Amino acid sequence: MDLQFIPALFTPSELLPIARHRDSLLYTIETHQVTVLVGQTGSGKTTQLPQYLEQAGWCDSWKRIAVTQPRRVAVTTLATRVAEEMKCQIGEKVGYSIRFEDVTSPETRIKFLTDGMLLREALVDPLLSRYSVIMVDEAHERSLSSDILLGLLKKIMKRRPELRIVVSSATLEAERFADFFRGDDSSSEQCRIVSIEGRTYPVDILYLDQPADDYVDKAIQTAFTIHQQEPAGDILVFLTGREEIEIAMQKLSDLASTLHPQAQALQPLPLYAGLSSEDQSYVFYEAAENTRKVILSTNIAEASVTISGIVYVVDCGFVKLRSFNPTTNIDRLAPFPVSKASATQRAGRAGRTRPGKCFRLYTERAYQSLPATTTPEIQRSNLAPVVLQLKALGIDNIVRFDFLSPPPSQLLVRAFDLLYSLGAIDEYAKLTSPLGTRMAELSIPPMMAKCLLVSSDPRFNCQSEMLTIAAMTSLEGNVWFHHSGEKKAMDLSRKKFAAEEGDHLTLLNVYQAFVAQGKKEARWCHDHHLNFKSMQRAVSVRNQLRRYLERLGVKVQESLSTSKPPHLSTVQPTNTDKSTHILQCLVTGYFSQAAKMQPDGSFRSVSGNVAMYAHPTSLLFNRKAEFVVFHEVLETGAKVYMKDLSKVEKGWLVDFSGGYYEKKP
Repeated sequence: MDLQFIPALFTPSELLPIARHRDSLLYTIETHQVTVLVGQTGSGKTTQLPQYLEQAGWCDSWKRIAVTQPRRVAVTTLATRVAEEMKCQIGEKVGYSIRFEDVTSPETRIKFLTDGMLLREALVDPLLSRYSVIMVDEAHERSLSSDILLGLLKKIMKRRPELRIVVSSATLEAERFADFFRGDDSSSEQCRIVSIEGRTYPVDILYLDQPADDYVDKAIQTAFTIHQQEPAGDILVFLTGREEIEIAMQKLSDLASTLHPQAQALQPLPLYAGLSSEDQSYVFYEAAENTRKVILSTNIAEASVTISGIVYVVDCGFVKLRSFNPTTNIDRLAPFPVSKASATQRAGRAGRTRPGKCFRLYTERAYQSLPATTTPEIQRSNLAPVVLQLKALGIDNIVRFDFLSPPPSQLLVRAFDLLYSLGAIDEYAKLTSPLGTRMAELSIPPMMAKCLLVSSDPRFNCQSEMLTIAAMTSLEGNVWFHHSGEKKAMDLSRKKFAAEEGDHLTLLNVYQAFVAQGKKEARWCHDHHLNFKSMQRAVSVRNQLRRYLERLGVKVQESLSTSKPPHLSTVQPTNTDKSTHILQCLVTGYFSQAAKMQPDGSFRSVSGNVAMYAHPTSLLFNRKAEFVVFHEVLETGAKVYMKDLSKVEKGWLVDFSGGYYEKKP
């Protein structure tokens, strides 16, 4: 992936606020094992500090500097920027590593990577001995992986006194991080807080008089009104997810077409995690002459990336967060009100280059009632992946692990319960071998890892197909797309690939047809309303997963069905037995995410008894299916929707759930 140099993004490095602190920063890092760095986005801390450290000799003796980020978008854009400043190709002196993509070489000295990827490296190298300095950036976001990483680094630094740790944080959390690393010795000199002031301008904050009924509509109206009434300057609109962004893109484009031909044009641009790096890069380019950009973004633009030219911010007041309910056993992705800290970060985007305005789509009273900070991810997540990872890192007593914020015991109990049923841990809570160890080393969620690892079992014999399903379900973007007015045509295309058993086998059909007919032909994808780049990524992810399996000593046997070109009018899995085996194999991993159909067409989750509905994008929407397993849950408004679901039989849930369910006598 080769991101182009984006001139609009850069301020000369010597003009960045961090430049005047270069020597004192290097001295602090030299003399203290942990440095907590407080600096606003745009101060240059993430791009310049690694370069200062490299110039000061921290990469001698083949050592590396690691810079971790919570998000993949930030990893790729920052690595590209620093490589450009150091006048090298990406992957040489400066490289990056994200899930299923490693752009580094033996010459790499500065490595940008997600927190999760550095944790994976610790599985192979528990003391992270290749690194002389590890910088954990945006630590205040309190992502699951960064919290675990900080706990792990606290252990590692005792064994490696020469290692230097830099934690970059917003002001609110800095003291907390410092106390965490100092431990019981509050006077400890091994940790120091350093502040770098950013260059910011005043921002006028404007609130609504009355709460908005529909914040998406209100955001669209507000952006369009700013365009018509306010002086030059780009607009950044915060929404909660891809679906809202696509609706807003469409409506803003429609409104823009009503503008007078001589008026300044309006160019809406999306920014969210599922976009390809190329599509994400457009937000950084300067707009064409007499054109104003309006960037519709998730909370990615809150901290991880800096977009110059923003003068107006529209804050919808919500953010989509994962929250796992251990009672209902459901992991929801739902909108929550933002925290005061997030609202402040969002407003700050408007004051980067000149005085700006922030339009908050909520009342001042509502702002006062917001929580100070967002609940850390570790206190609201399904902890099965975390427990599995910690066990693999050799941390056996999870309860005694030094968490920055300890997770609720209910979440830990549920995680152990699920991992035991998946066969990843035994009755003594020890990692099983080889299944548990292999599950921990695959870079996919434990449920899908289980499906993939048991797929070669003679009962199922569907390893090739499960590799494909694992790759297709790990894509962040949607494989289907349609332009305005083409939704019916897209639905017809989907029906050509449809498997009556549901979405997983449909995704398998799509992949097999792509490999046979569309791999080298973007036009084929376009004609069938498939996203060519997503499909190419699926091929790459599948190859990576296959290599992971081989590295773990798992023999990979490709079945003939992937190489036989399926004819489009009859794209169906090889035979009914094969379909049954694939679905049974899915149950071995996803038994805890099962639902039973009700007489009114809705579903009830088998464990937790929650009312749910098939998502309109599912092949099983408005179809009969007594029992289903599902991949994920989305909450929009008052309804809970299941995505990626497949029909299963009641008996399979008992037979393949490792004792999770029992038949009633």
